[in-house]
Amino acid sequence: MTDRLKGKRAFLTAAGAGIGRATAIAFAAEGAHVIATDLKGELIADLGTHGVAEAYPLDVRSTEAIEALAQQVGPVDILFNCAGFVHHGTALSTSDEDWDFSFDINVKSMHRTIRAFLPGMLAQGSGSIINIASGASSVRGIPNRYVYGASKAAVVGLTKAVAADHIRQGIRVNAISPGTIQSPSLDGRIADQAAKTGKSEAEIRQQFIDRQPMGRLGTAEEIAYLAVYLASDEASYTTGQVHLADGGFAL
Repeated sequence: MTDRLKGKRAFLTAAGAGIGRATAIAFAAEGAHVIATDLKGELIADLGTHGVAEAYPLDVRSTEAIEALAQQVGPVDILFNCAGFVHHGTALSTSDEDWDFSFDINVKSMHRTIRAFLPGMLAQGSGSIINIASGASSVRGIPNRYVYGASKAAVVGLTKAVAADHIRQGIRVNAISPGTIQSPSLDGRIADQAAKTGKSEAEIRQQFIDRQPMGRLGTAEEIAYLAVYLASDEASYTTGQVHLADGGFAL
């Protein structure tokens, strides 16, 4: 690593597993003072052994909790919004409750964290916000991802809107749209689908692999490398963009 984030303070959501955890570790390895959060505090308890400076349990669906923690930790240079939920279903099988939950955790959580940390970035005249979107969004429609795709498309719109609003104030806002990434979340979804369909987990996993043109799943670390670049000063001329790291998923 090269200390590309030395002297920067980074706040991350959903840092307990998958992309969030890999990014917290990568940011710390690059010299950042990392503040890691997750709904399940036990998942981030060991991150100190990976160089993470602070770790806190956090429910990103709570405006009060986010605002209180933002006041506690103070201004940051990097905000990495990773919390999300993958709902399976079509318009006909998606309830109002499914819709509201998905948009709350996938989109409104980012609104909450941005509103909490953006004033500090504006005061210091700089900041990088990175939002995790998805290849299943405005990029591409995927069967049985009705509300998930809609919510992740909203993340793309949110990203561009904040970037446009603050482009002359030193704030950069970008989205990363991953393809299918190997993670504990994917393992859980594979197990759930296997239980519902009667297919084996190996069959379900192969379906995920087969839809990736590159012929394999991505790794959380491959997304973290892109996040490091977007968080760093090397990306100082990059804002309002959707960055695909998807193994050709959007081709």
